[in-house]
Amino acid sequence: EVQLVESGGGLVQAGGSLRLSCAASGFTFDDRAIGWFRQAPGKEREGVSCIDSSTGTTFYADSVKGRFTISSDNAENTVYLQMNSLKPEDTAVYFCAAVAPMCGPSEYDYWGQGTQVTVSS
Repeated sequence: EVQLVESGGGLVQAGGSLRLSCAASGFTFDDRAIGWFRQAPGKEREGVSCIDSSTGTTFYADSVKGRFTISSDNAENTVYLQMNSLKPEDTAVYFCAAVAPMCGPSEYDYWGQGTQVTVSS
């Protein structure tokens, strides 16, 4: 059974940091890339970052470039999103999702349940 479980969300002041984790089971990172998305109340879901662990290729939305870093621990089948210099506009529910075979426009077919990130001003 494929499963993605996010953790690490919470409440932080502007300028602070959080690290989100996405623990994957039921597949390996050889088969799928992992993306992070976020959705704020009343807004559409936004792609934040993606990592293709088989090649080391990473992608970032312009809104998070230079502040967020995506990485993976293939031995632990876990992807991380290190978020620094957080802003109130980063407040959202963050989801991780899997896509085959690599980051791109293909449909993400497995999703986690999401973790709330709240950045206070």
